[in-house]
Amino acid sequence: MEFRRVDNLPPYVFAVIRDLTLELRRAGEDVVDLGFGNPDLASPDIAVEKLAEAAQNPRNHRYSASKGIPNLRLACANLYKRRFGVELDHETQVLNTIGAKEGLSHLMWVLLEPGDSALVPSPSYPIHIHGPILAGAAVTRVPMGPDEEDLFANLEDAWERAQPKPRVLILSFPHNPTTATVDLEFMERVVAFARHHGILVVHDFAYADLAFDGYEPPSILQVPGADEVAVELYTLTKSFSMAGWRVGFVVGNAAVVGALARLKSWLDYGTFQPIQIAAIVAMNELPDYPRDVSAVYQSRRDTLCDGLARAGWVFPKPKGTMFVWAPIPEQFRELGSLAFAEKLAREASVAVSPGIGFGGDGEGFVRFALVENEHRIGQAVRGIRKLLERSPEPTGVSRS
Repeated sequence: MEFRRVDNLPPYVFAVIRDLTLELRRAGEDVVDLGFGNPDLASPDIAVEKLAEAAQNPRNHRYSASKGIPNLRLACANLYKRRFGVELDHETQVLNTIGAKEGLSHLMWVLLEPGDSALVPSPSYPIHIHGPILAGAAVTRVPMGPDEEDLFANLEDAWERAQPKPRVLILSFPHNPTTATVDLEFMERVVAFARHHGILVVHDFAYADLAFDGYEPPSILQVPGADEVAVELYTLTKSFSMAGWRVGFVVGNAAVVGALARLKSWLDYGTFQPIQIAAIVAMNELPDYPRDVSAVYQSRRDTLCDGLARAGWVFPKPKGTMFVWAPIPEQFRELGSLAFAEKLAREASVAVSPGIGFGGDGEGFVRFALVENEHRIGQAVRGIRKLLERSPEPTGVSRS
């Protein structure tokens, strides 16, 4: 029997490292897993307590609303007003999704169909590339480039060569996996680009609150009139360490939000209502919690990057996300990212994500996820240092 939609999906290369990690651990190896970006920090106590309380009420055991209960959508709108100075109508411009990944996937069903196309930066989080493909659309990849000026030039070039002309542009800043960041001026240019070409921007703002060294990530909706050409995905996964709770939102353009709400009414009955109630409490009563979470990730970033720099593996520190995107050291570059990730697992007892898993433009890099405490990250650095010392760079090659 054929399964044509899923048979067209490429092999999930991250599974290779995940399976290898399990194999090594079963053999007694203490592998530090910095591969899968699964937040390890505990969810807020107040949210856990409210969840337990709400779950005791039988009325909350029934079907909920697929678009989210009104107070949840209001809490999200209030967060956007408080955090970004953005006014949202919680009735028409805010929709609860079962995590940002589900929201983006179903949003592609609303916006795209066979014969359409989307613009997607590359490398990119896999669902950004394959969400449009699962909807039957084509994807024109936009090389990220070393800075935002290059990315915008590449965006203009991608538009010119794309056939058919794209209906959707998917962006995500701070960016996974490259950790690239942009300023509000870049978002202004994106909004102008969308108006000029008549496309819709989907901005996945998953790392809205994970920013370091004074950097403040902009919401695209901070651009005046952006809600005419854009929607944004916000999630409690990273900001509030609520990954398994699956609480996300699509906000912005009212027509798009309404269309997705209509589709979701056919597909689900919403998140378990006690989770929604607990999420309301988290957003309303813990406005500073995301900054506390960000400080933890910044400390972990420093432990990893400073430790690797002392070992001779030097690259710029990221200004956002919970990841570190590192070019493969010169002496290992010919291996490619998958083989190098396997080498790190076997010889340094450290699991990372190979860059090739994020698309062809990710080759030559690996991604570290900052999902272990500083002690464990220090252990990972020591394992990597020993590997680097056993494999010195070729004569005449600089580490800088």
